[in-house]
Amino acid sequence: MKILVRNLARSITEADLLALFESHGGVESCDLVLDNETGKSKGFGFVSMLDETEANAAIAALNSTKQAGNKIRVKFAEEKGPSEQQTVWPESE
Repeated sequence: MKILVRNLARSITEADLLALFESHGGVESCDLVLDNETGKSKGFGFVSMLDETEANAAIAALNSTKQAGNKIRVKFAEEKGPSEQQTVWPESE
């Protein structure tokens, strides 16, 4: 179950994010999104939890809580659908 965590303080590390969710159940992966140029946090990340019940409990427990001074938003990550294909118009003859 993939979870989106938004409005994270820029000082939070992946280890901090992992610890936050591990207290609510088994975590499969934890990815803090970093800026390619600066290497600093963009203020959001993704956590994948092994059990849906534990994921629901983590979302309920952590959403709208203050972490490192920021009120975080926690919800299920929406799966992106296949990108729409671009329409190609035939060339005029």
